[in-house]
Amino acid sequence: MILVGLTGWGDHDALYPLGTTAKDKLKSYSKYFSIVELDSSFYAVQPKERMARYAEETPDGFQFLVKAYQGMTGHLRGKPYYETDNEMYAAFRESLEPVMEAGKLAAGLFQYPPWFDCTKDNVRLLRETKKRMEGFPCALEFRHQSWFAPNYREKTLAFMKEEGWIHSICDEPQAGLGSIPTVLEASHSEFTLVRMHGRNISGWNQSGAPNWREVRYLYDYNEEELKEWKDRIRLLCGQSSTIGVIFNNNSGGHAAGNAKQFMRLLDIPVVEKPEQIDLFNL
Repeated sequence: MILVGLTGWGDHDALYPLGTTAKDKLKSYSKYFSIVELDSSFYAVQPKERMARYAEETPDGFQFLVKAYQGMTGHLRGKPYYETDNEMYAAFRESLEPVMEAGKLAAGLFQYPPWFDCTKDNVRLLRETKKRMEGFPCALEFRHQSWFAPNYREKTLAFMKEEGWIHSICDEPQAGLGSIPTVLEASHSEFTLVRMHGRNISGWNQSGAPNWREVRYLYDYNEEELKEWKDRIRLLCGQSSTIGVIFNNNSGGHAAGNAKQFMRLLDIPVVEKPEQIDLFNL
């Protein structure tokens, strides 16, 4: 099974008919795509009641990839919202329960920052994190090349398999230590995640710029690049029963179009937006 979707559902205006309200966008989104990455949970763990509503608003088989709270992955720079790690992890687990019980949790996504390198202390931290998340599927994404350096690549993959981590495979620019290569190997037999970040190499490391997030993910995949991934996805299908593909290149509004284009290459049915009728120009 191949599931294709986007990061979030609120920022893809071209996807929705005019007049679609914010509260109706998830319902509308789920008509086009079968999986979504929930990013708001990175900034604040979402209330259980809200997650339950998301599960109710989506059809059977729809899947959520829920990004782990920033305090859990070492991104938090200021004062922690939670007083203890136990409180933080308990809140995140509770938040995931409604989508888990509905059979709609693809995974919690633990994306670590570029300064999280391959050290014994960080390996111990990953083990501890996986223990704290026992019972919940968890995807692991690195942003430091050391994890996949030639002398550590196989050890990293073996570690993920041993601990039960789902591999988050990335398509991103190769722009120094703060980016990782595309490693086409699953670590979990049930699910593998692919995140399409774009290939904007000039904008990848501009974290000091005021609009760096927008610059980093400003990219429009061309047909040949997506065809490369068609073959790669077929390869991964032989390693995991389900592949989730998330397009994260929406700074310029390209994610939805690229996702639909990719679905057509994979012969996945694509639902088109209803044609709008301008009543004032008939």
